Amino acid sequence: TILPHIRGEAQRERLVCLDSVDSTNNYAKALAVNGGADGTAIVADEQTGGRGRLGRSFLSPKGKGIYLTLLYRPDIPPARAVTLTAYAAVAVCDGIEAAAGVRPGVKWTNDIVLGGRKLSGILTEMSVEGETGALQYIIAGIGLNVNHAPEDFPPEVRDMATSLAMQLGHPVARGRLCACVINALEDMYAAWLTGGGDYWERYREGCLTLGRTVRLIRGTRTEEAFAEDIDRDFGLIVRHPD
Repeated sequence: TILPHIRGEAQRERLVCLDSVDSTNNYAKALAVNGGADGTAIVADEQTGGRGRLGRSFLSPKGKGIYLTLLYRPDIPPARAVTLTAYAAVAVCDGIEAAAGVRPGVKWTNDIVLGGRKLSGILTEMSVEGETGALQYIIAGIGLNVNHAPEDFPPEVRDMATSLAMQLGHPVARGRLCACVINALEDMYAAWLTGGGDYWERYREGCLTLGRTVRLIRGTRTEEAFAEDIDRDFGLIVRHPD
């Protein structure tokens, strides 16, 4: 159901579809170590050990969402890799808009939000060679809630999470949606490698965090600040009370 909507023949050849896996990010890491090609996309119908940022779990029930990881091997300094998550966030919004006709916003830095609730998250990881400091690979994992009903979410996140089906009022074809996201990520990667495209402008325009009071968490210390802007490295510029 995904292949007919994938735009390029090369991308079709680099697509790996799995019925079930612990984590598509883990699968991508193993693939990278064994010579997996730049631009390989891994998608699973279910994850038994999906992960989010800071080691949080990401519920990935069978037949409900899109669990997707892209493996990249860019020839760039590791410091440049930090912007990939933001570029990918714009691309995920592009793919959702192309397939479902609605455009989510982005909660800085990696949460995709629709109707005030979290629709998708992005977890980017990379490997750097210890001796040379050379970047070996980057993986961008995307978990997207598609046909979940409220009861598919655990009680602790039910008030914060949503799905496309919940927002639109009808089921969404996951195969076409997944292909649209992969196509958008293909465009994004080409632009990201050269620093081209209007991804910074569109990220800034769609960032729901701006103009709000945010909590800054540093270790055990929490403080409030006002989110004013996004810098060219996709860092959040905040104003403190002083």
